[in-house]
Amino acid sequence: MMLTRRAMLGAALALPVAARAEQFAGRYEPRAEPIADGLWMVRGADAPIEFGNGGAIANSALIATEAGTVLFDPGVSLTHGQALAALALQVTGIPVARVYVSHLHPDHAFGAAAFDPWIVHALPATRKELERDGEGLSDAMYDLLADWMKGTNLVLPLGDVAAGDATFGGRDFRMFALSGHSGGDLALLDRRTGTLIAGDLVFHDRAPSTPHADLPSWRAALDVLEATPHKLLLPGHGPLDTDHTAITQTRDWLDWIDATLRKAVAGGLSMAEAGDIAIPGRFARLKAARYEWQRSVSHFYPGLEEELLPRLQEIRP
Repeated sequence: MMLTRRAMLGAALALPVAARAEQFAGRYEPRAEPIADGLWMVRGADAPIEFGNGGAIANSALIATEAGTVLFDPGVSLTHGQALAALALQVTGIPVARVYVSHLHPDHAFGAAAFDPWIVHALPATRKELERDGEGLSDAMYDLLADWMKGTNLVLPLGDVAAGDATFGGRDFRMFALSGHSGGDLALLDRRTGTLIAGDLVFHDRAPSTPHADLPSWRAALDVLEATPHKLLLPGHGPLDTDHTAITQTRDWLDWIDATLRKAVAGGLSMAEAGDIAIPGRFARLKAARYEWQRSVSHFYPGLEEELLPRLQEIRP
């Protein structure tokens, strides 16, 4: 019989304490910052996913309603989701009654394991992407985060969210069904406070990540969000945007990586050489800029080489 990684981890956890060299002592301690009437922001770490932060790098939102708390993005693991549920009860006085998953990436989606699947909602495209890639992403998280992920099983959200107006617990929202950062990107406007919760379509003072990105679609999504009147913007990563700069900043980074990658490929640079290209000074404040630039090189370079470089048969005499 072949044991899976998760089965082996479970067996190890079942051993008597004396049989284990040490106990894992990591604990999530999320904090809620009130940003508007009945709305709290939970900040993630401005860093890549790594063991030291338990993968808790994405922002989440808590919204109080008469029917219970709405949690937008439930975190990276079972215990992270449980910590967010406890935090919601603490700050709103009512338990989580609805969970929205903005897109497929584990730091936003895998904490759904802490909730009844019937209260976890997402776009149809997000559910399809999790059906396709969820198990592989889960294996990657177990490799990277180890004990932080114990007990975390993939929970598929109901793929039932549609664009347009929605009401829950007496609170009115406008839902956006977009794409670009991934194949399905959910954003939400809380009409009571004018707060736009953008998921990973918008990064603020943190370099955007691009593992499933389609840049033209992403730019089109940013156009939609920019044209939507709002007072505050809660990005997927980074601090709250109060001065309407985060969308412009995100677009600027995407435009820069697109133009720079194309120039690098056309100039014959290798991927390693492209990864060492200097990052413009205007991006100096962006956290993880070098890390995300090098990741974007790996994400886009093969496709751009195929698109921009001549094939051998085309240059033969």
